[in-house]
Amino acid sequence: MEILSRIYHSSIGKKLTIALTGLCLCIYLIVHIGGNLLLFKNDGGAAFDKYAEILPTIPLIRIIEVILFAIFIIHISLGTIIWFWNKRARPKNYLLNDQQVNSTFFSRWMFVTGSIVFIFLVIHVRTFWFTSRFEAGENFSMYALVRESFSSPVYSFFYVLAMILLAFHLRHGFQSAFQTFGLKSKKYTPLIEAVGVIFWLLIPLGFAIMPLYFLLNL
Repeated sequence: MEILSRIYHSSIGKKLTIALTGLCLCIYLIVHIGGNLLLFKNDGGAAFDKYAEILPTIPLIRIIEVILFAIFIIHISLGTIIWFWNKRARPKNYLLNDQQVNSTFFSRWMFVTGSIVFIFLVIHVRTFWFTSRFEAGENFSMYALVRESFSSPVYSFFYVLAMILLAFHLRHGFQSAFQTFGLKSKKYTPLIEAVGVIFWLLIPLGFAIMPLYFLLNL
């Protein structure tokens, strides 16, 4: 336990934890978009409402939600700490050297994109999860809530913007995670980049289509 504690509190330990929690969140995105695809089923929202109604009744889902919340907090907290460490450790380097040489475009904006995505998540959780769990009436319809929320051009625009920033965040984060694990080599890099396209392009694109679908079909 002492060895694990030392690893966790070290810089490399924090980076490994960020990488691991980041990959866990990537897996969650697959599950989340899988359920949300029911929004496109031409049944007036019946399948999506049934899906949203069943999920909270499954005890395992409640446990997963707590674990997922903890993963988010750990990922965000450690990411912020590492960013401040790097910022404090290299203030002169960025003045003396070309920033383009020191880091990639995506890595330089990881903190910014992550921060805006975090703000989006707070609003998103408040709009959908909190409302469905604590403010839902007897005839509550999650599909109706989604349709109403996406009827707002402002909310839909912010949602799409957040997905674009999420794509930027995942573009660097996914490959960086495997590099932290020491798995990014000439042998595995093509495969990692190919799988990464699913997470940083296809999944954010799938989410971004949802508000546009409702906004354009009002």
